[in-house]
Amino acid sequence: QVQLVESGGGLVQAGGSLSVSCAASGRTLDAYRMGWFRQAPGEEREFVAAINWSDGFTYYLDSVKGRFTISTDNAKNTVNLQMNSLKPADTAVYYCGAGPSRGNFFDKDAYVFWGQGTQVTVSS
Repeated sequence: QVQLVESGGGLVQAGGSLSVSCAASGRTLDAYRMGWFRQAPGEEREFVAAINWSDGFTYYLDSVKGRFTISTDNAKNTVNLQMNSLKPADTAVYYCGAGPSRGNFFDKDAYVFWGQGTQVTVSS
């Protein structure tokens, strides 16, 4: 079992920056991929970024490339998402997920464990 707890997020004006973090516990995560997804009201949960815990390889949604950076802090067992140049379209609840690294990085069904989510709101 893996427990994931998100923190960070909040309210920011367009063009600003925010960071969200995901603290993982419960088992070793070397064989896992960690992902950030987001869900706006009335929308499906959407892939944002992912990282392989073992080799650090990263994946990004095209619309966030160059603006968002996913990283891990192995000492703290956390996964971070730094979000710059935020847009109102980035407004959503952001969820952290963990799943086997062999799964499709963009598929929410490939992630087995989820956090409770944290709200990110970008005002225009």
